[in-house]
Amino acid sequence: MSQLHFYVPDEIEERLRAQAQQAKLPLSRYLAEMAKRETSRQQAWPKGYFDDVFGAWEGDPLERAEQGEYEQRAGMA
Repeated sequence: MSQLHFYVPDEIEERLRAQAQQAKLPLSRYLAEMAKRETSRQQAWPKGYFDDVFGAWEGDPLERAEQGEYEQRAGMA
């Protein structure tokens, strides 16, 4: 497992320590859980995304343009 070292203002440290204590977790475990939760959240689709996007097109019907002919290539020797 990797270790991260970073600096935060004293008042942020105090709040983080208080929150970790309230959660009955060591500070390092609390910070690890917070980081895991935040990075997982970014990978998920936003709430209601598919309800808002799927089937929401209101313009002219989409049509596939003519695709033309396949090019003829020389065979491999």
